[in-house]
Amino acid sequence: MEAPERARLDAFFRRITAQFPAGQPITTLVITHLLQERPAFLRAMTAVSTIGAVLPKPRSIHQPTLDTVRRTLPVHDLSRERFTDETQALHYLEDTAGGQDVVLVDIGGYFAASLDTLVDKFSGRILGVVEDTENGHQRYAALGSLPCPVLSVARSPLKDCEDHLVGRSIVFSTDALVRARGDILTSRSACVIGFGKIGRSIAQTLRAQDLRVTVYDNDAVKRVQAHALGFHTSASTTEAVHDADLVLCATGNLALRHEDFAALRNGAYLGSVTSSEDELELGSLDDLYERQPVGPQLTRYEVTGHYFYVLADGGAVNFVHGAAVGTYIHLVQAEILAATAALSHARLQPGLHEMPAADRDTIARTWLRHFER
Repeated sequence: MEAPERARLDAFFRRITAQFPAGQPITTLVITHLLQERPAFLRAMTAVSTIGAVLPKPRSIHQPTLDTVRRTLPVHDLSRERFTDETQALHYLEDTAGGQDVVLVDIGGYFAASLDTLVDKFSGRILGVVEDTENGHQRYAALGSLPCPVLSVARSPLKDCEDHLVGRSIVFSTDALVRARGDILTSRSACVIGFGKIGRSIAQTLRAQDLRVTVYDNDAVKRVQAHALGFHTSASTTEAVHDADLVLCATGNLALRHEDFAALRNGAYLGSVTSSEDELELGSLDDLYERQPVGPQLTRYEVTGHYFYVLADGGAVNFVHGAAVGTYIHLVQAEILAATAALSHARLQPGLHEMPAADRDTIARTWLRHFER
């Protein structure tokens, strides 16, 4: 990032943290994609909290950025297993922030599995969770009765811009990986599993690049919406993927299970919008399919009579090329900062919450003043 852009971004975040000041002192554990623009967000987070740990998502780490962040902040390894095991999660939290008031900043619902134990047995206080993604939103919503406030920005209107551009970047990276193998997608058939904001953007971008697009979503209302926009729709995952040369999964949940892979046509390309363990049950194929790298970020899965290709080991395809969505990502980061500050005041009741519309309006107006030109 060039010096003028960094100065503009720092000024934007200073304004945001001034508009949404923290209440009592808090410690944050911050799960994040550690990409090139992320240090500015982390600097802003230190204005509303003490960062007890930065936990980078393993498949989205820019090594020079990791080196930079490590010089000033504690950086710990992140895994699902650490926070799925309640005992291990509690020990980690005690070692990292024992006795303190804590806000958990999440991307993907990592803390959901152990949240009840953390709130009940932690020596400090869990003031709440800030969740960034639809996948994580669904994980917390599935808990039913939440033991603390969870402020989700996953369905915020401020995230629409990012989600639209994420869809475009998924298609860009998919096309680049396929072309690196000497193949092209134009005029072929594609299937998009999941027709949320990102899935819709993917479908529209694929169609604009002259692919024939089929959409499947287990929500009948979303299938109706896809049909109204002119997409072919199908009644099941198996039917949707059967004739597709390209399958992109954007459910924020488990899109393809063990039995679904057999329905993929020979030579199909398969990619995901989120973490492989969240979208694709690839581990279930370990004893059945042979795996062979056939190009950069491209793996061939083969069993007698059947083969297909998996992009980026099943992880989010757009992170292969940095997942850049421009300055729109800062709208979401600003809402995460505002949500963290809101939780520090300890006024929200346990349950799933969103930021008020007036606060989102303030963030949007501030962003326009800094980035509209």
